[in-house]
Amino acid sequence: MEVWPENWPAFQLFAELGTQWRTGMNGPTGLDYLVMHRELDDLGLIGEEFREERQQLKADIREMEQAALKAMREN
Repeated sequence: MEVWPENWPAFQLFAELGTQWRTGMNGPTGLDYLVMHRELDDLGLIGEEFREERQQLKADIREMEQAALKAMREN
């Protein structure tokens, strides 16, 4: 699978969150967003000047999260 350069930061963050799935009785329900915010902080994306970048990364993660949940539920 090829990842376009503009999507690489979101892909890396999604990979970092790979062990942070919340699960219920029916399996995975979504990512732990508290950990995602901590990862964003660790990347140095702190402060108002990074608000737009953080928002875009969170939106990208939500897209990948939904696709991953759909794929997990199909199996």
